[in-house]
Amino acid sequence: MSSSADLEQLAEIELQKEEEEEGSCVTDGPSAPPVSTPSLDPSHPYYDVARHGIIQVSGDDHYGRKLIVFSSCCLPPSHQLNHRRLLEYLKFTLDQYVEMDYILVYFHYGLRSSNKPSLKWLREAYSEFDRKYKKNLKALYVVHPTNFIRIVWNLFKPLISHKFGRKLTYVNYLAELREHLNYGQLFIPPEVLRHDEELRATQKGGPPPSVKTPPPRPPLPTQQFAVSLQYIREKNREAVIPPVMTQTVTYLKEKGLRTEGIFRRSARVQLIKEVQKLYNLGKPVNFEQIGDVHVPAVILKTFLRELPEPLLTFRVYSQVQELLHVESSLRVTRCKQIVESLPEHNFIVAKYLLCFLHQVSQESIINKMSPSNLACVFGVNLVWPRHGSISLTALTPINIFAELLIEHFHTVFGSRCPPAQVMP
Repeated sequence: MSSSADLEQLAEIELQKEEEEEGSCVTDGPSAPPVSTPSLDPSHPYYDVARHGIIQVSGDDHYGRKLIVFSSCCLPPSHQLNHRRLLEYLKFTLDQYVEMDYILVYFHYGLRSSNKPSLKWLREAYSEFDRKYKKNLKALYVVHPTNFIRIVWNLFKPLISHKFGRKLTYVNYLAELREHLNYGQLFIPPEVLRHDEELRATQKGGPPPSVKTPPPRPPLPTQQFAVSLQYIREKNREAVIPPVMTQTVTYLKEKGLRTEGIFRRSARVQLIKEVQKLYNLGKPVNFEQIGDVHVPAVILKTFLRELPEPLLTFRVYSQVQELLHVESSLRVTRCKQIVESLPEHNFIVAKYLLCFLHQVSQESIINKMSPSNLACVFGVNLVWPRHGSISLTALTPINIFAELLIEHFHTVFGSRCPPAQVMP
């Protein structure tokens, strides 16, 4: 049986061999420019680490779980980065999300002898991530694993619980991530995309498998998910509020307002798929019978996330990003202006939803879902860019915007009233 020292040496040799095989070993010379991190404030407490774009928060997966991405190719040479600070920054980022279910995606490509943290650092990192970090981690996807990864995993096996080990999934090609995640929201560095193309091109048996999804089928007349608000309205007797929203909100108002951590927990993936299928086929959904209050909570988030255009529209995204430049005392007024510029149908549906979220926040002493906590969950489901994913730095103004909408609901939505019958 190999000793720990033997495995460490073997891991180092394997990493160097992989670099040589790629024929592009990076030296300790100047590092590549940091990944673009728009709006990153130089006064950020971890600016020295954050500016490299190593860690990104990429919205949610299909079931409302936050996606956190670690990209090895963004690591600068070790002498240019304090790895202790990197660990602190990772904890700083995770601390914002560990109270809810979350997913980690690790892009291994780009880890080299010159930029990799030491194995001692990895041990310290694992020991410092106590139960609060591990409990709500639902999956760890290691993308483009190599022999180095497998050796390191064997090295750490004695430290890792069986339960935690079951959360690990190796992903050989990016296309495989589509089965598990909201691929469109995922922040993938260009180097990783190129590496994936090269891997698929060298795959045995000819051309690489296509990562393109097949052309979408025309939606069913009864379709509720992944179709526009206008489509739903036309197919549901001009109902202003989509049926999925009215049914989930009605049930949650009755059963979920005092549930601790409501909207922070995920539900059984297969059950969510089944409920979505029932809705899309126009069949009745009985949440009372299901008996799990987190199911309608996840369904509501999923409905919003799968809209072809965000509820608050693409146009609002750039205005929200500018919110950080607005004086704090004027931000509520600015939010009101942004919301009042929405098309009428979007405004009515948004008012219905935010009224409900305001009610949830009113019970925060019991359910622990303050406007800030609700904003972390719902912000990325209300606003996202037309192209690309949401970077970690872009997340801050989105969360501030969502928090202000929830906390100051009556001020923001007060003067432009929708019909009384659509209020929750």
